[in-house]
Amino acid sequence: MMRIRGLRTAAFCAAATVLATAGCSGGSAKKTQLNLYNDKNAWTPYFNDVGALSKQQIGLGIKPVGYSDEPTYDAFIKASFRTKVKPDLFTWQTGSKLQDIVDLKQVADTSAIWQQAIKNGDLSQDVEKYFTIGGKQYCVPTNVAYWGMFYNKKIFGRYGLKPPATWNDLIKIADTLKQHGQKAFFTQSTPNLFTFTWFQQLLAGSDPTLYDRLSTGQAKYTDPGVVAVMTRWKSMMDAGYFSDPGDTSDPGDVFKNGKAAMVNYGTFFATSLTQRGMKPGSDYGFFVIPSVNPSLPKTPLIFETGPLCSLTKAADPEANKKFLNWWVTPAAQEKWSASRGDVSANPKVKVANPEFAPVSKDAGTGKYQLVQRYFEATPAPILTAALDGFSGFLANPGSYMKVLQTIQKAADGYWSEHKSGS
Repeated sequence: MMRIRGLRTAAFCAAATVLATAGCSGGSAKKTQLNLYNDKNAWTPYFNDVGALSKQQIGLGIKPVGYSDEPTYDAFIKASFRTKVKPDLFTWQTGSKLQDIVDLKQVADTSAIWQQAIKNGDLSQDVEKYFTIGGKQYCVPTNVAYWGMFYNKKIFGRYGLKPPATWNDLIKIADTLKQHGQKAFFTQSTPNLFTFTWFQQLLAGSDPTLYDRLSTGQAKYTDPGVVAVMTRWKSMMDAGYFSDPGDTSDPGDVFKNGKAAMVNYGTFFATSLTQRGMKPGSDYGFFVIPSVNPSLPKTPLIFETGPLCSLTKAADPEANKKFLNWWVTPAAQEKWSASRGDVSANPKVKVANPEFAPVSKDAGTGKYQLVQRYFEATPAPILTAALDGFSGFLANPGSYMKVLQTIQKAADGYWSEHKSGS
């Protein structure tokens, strides 16, 4: 399998070619339509839905330009910083990736938008910290998502199963499904974009403090607590709980076809299920995954949010600011949330998906310990090694120590040049 680093090199070249031949988005004319570049090509219909509403309400439409391949998209956006071909708006990621482009002074300050939105109750201070760098805010939330377990209600009903209250309950469910020849959990080694999913869940659910320390270089991938997570993961693989990791089918298809009864994913996965005609409540349900460690005071809940950004040197900064101000309002977010069947960053928005309403409500009351998704919490060079390593582990579970040593080598290299614990 080609490594992500190699993919990014090739992608950068491809992006450079595109930039050389593309038309320029600059100009002094006031815009009535904004190009919204994104790495969520499957969401094009939902961006169009919101764009029709924004055109109606504020006189600004959007034209989504979607990518399906993340390395190609990253390369395109970074190359645009050095050319006249610039997106009006673009999606990105929080964590070190946002820090990187803020350090390059490429991202517009949105502090005023955040201050007003928090005052209006349209954005939460709990979310604000993910967009804060050096005391200022950059971008606004494209989306928020909570990670938990989607379960096939028909399969659960067939065997008299119900959502688990404890980790042991979850394992009992997996054993019951195994006895009936049914794979419990979805997994996939290629593409490797989401190979971190179970590592993230097992580590956060065992020791959220260790999880946080690992993301800041204060702990090592070879530490006993991390090794214990890998051995647990291996034991689950050995028990036959997972679907074939070599199956490259879309997880939505695997879930709908019953090849796996459960999928550990973010709430955004509901969009894929909607596209496949699956309905919440009747075809699928969702539950927060219980802590592996029952002594934890709160159940860790993986949380992610993706930024919607404007460049510092945008073609029409005022149009971008006008759209971002509108984007966080209830009118925009109700349309956005309902269109995708997902949760919203705006606390005022009623969640249309009945399976997500409880977790969306409880997440805002302090019931759970919110934990940043591994993909954003982990510095990019370490993440690259980890995704490749976890992919190799899924193909060969016995290789877990070698995998951890390889990731730690990348971590040593990164933290030797960056202050850990920051």
